Amino acid sequence: MAEARPGRILLVAPTFHGYWDSIAAPLRAAGHEVVPHLYDRHGSALAKARTKWHELRERSAPGSGRRAARRAATRAALAAVREADPDRVLVIKGDVLDSPFWEELDRRRVPRALWLWDEFRRNDFTLDQLRFAVGDGTLLSYSREDLAWLGARGFAPRYSPNGFDDRYSAHGSASGEVIFIGARYPNRERLLVALHSAGVPVRAVGRDWSHHWFDRLRTWNSPRPDLPWSRDVDRQQGYHLLAGSAAAVNVHSDQDGFSMRTFEVPGCGALQLIDRTDVGEFYEPGREVLVFESEAELVDQCQRAAREPEWARSIGAAGRERTLAEHTFTKRLRALGDLWA
Repeated sequence: MAEARPGRILLVAPTFHGYWDSIAAPLRAAGHEVVPHLYDRHGSALAKARTKWHELRERSAPGSGRRAARRAATRAALAAVREADPDRVLVIKGDVLDSPFWEELDRRRVPRALWLWDEFRRNDFTLDQLRFAVGDGTLLSYSREDLAWLGARGFAPRYSPNGFDDRYSAHGSASGEVIFIGARYPNRERLLVALHSAGVPVRAVGRDWSHHWFDRLRTWNSPRPDLPWSRDVDRQQGYHLLAGSAAAVNVHSDQDGFSMRTFEVPGCGALQLIDRTDVGEFYEPGREVLVFESEAELVDQCQRAAREPEWARSIGAAGRERTLAEHTFTKRLRALGDLWA
């Protein structure tokens, strides 16, 4: 595909684990100047306190806290557009930004692309809002179902799956543990508890699993299962944990698009145990990843990984080779090189 001429790109994105930088890096490598604006960054103590206040208002008066947070995010994004004066704009998710932001892009006639990341049903856009946000620009989605569903409603979305940032290293000491890193949902909790009950050495990582008093406080003291846990880790620490694991579980929840972890686990050279038979779109099951369809099958896979670490490592190594060849963010952005051509 033809690549766009180098220019100034305003990247409007959430802070979420620094994935914005994984997208910015290939754009910079292609010669673009990338100006990031992270619309949910809460760097100062005051900003973090303000966010918690919005959350508290939302719990006591649904809608009020969210509206206030949207207004603040929109004001900041508008200021970023005016300061950067970009040639192009790439928005990641962007469903917290109200109409004045999109109107400003229209007024400036700045070519834009909107990368949904999550399925449409998991975003806060209505269909009319999404039409307005996309305008004459490009809509990107990692969801095959959304491609068809949105296409039937007048959109022309392009497919763009997640990927792995191969700038990161992954060198973890062998832990012998089966690792899960991510948010706690009922299906994930059920599987991890089943592994723990079967005697599998499992560890759940993240604030939703942590029993630390601070993590309980910032997640409104939601209940936790009795599992070995670790607190939040940054992406690099997480990759080291994956690299040192006996295996890593990847459990989706209400998704047809593939999570970032789908590419990160094999990218770190770890054995991925995934709950999606359709992962064959990206990896060869049995050689580059393992697919499980039941709790019992997952337990068996974990126990074999513990008994046969060389077998587990061989699958992880094959998955890493495939990832570096086909599933990096550099490859993804190269495939989208004609966004603004």
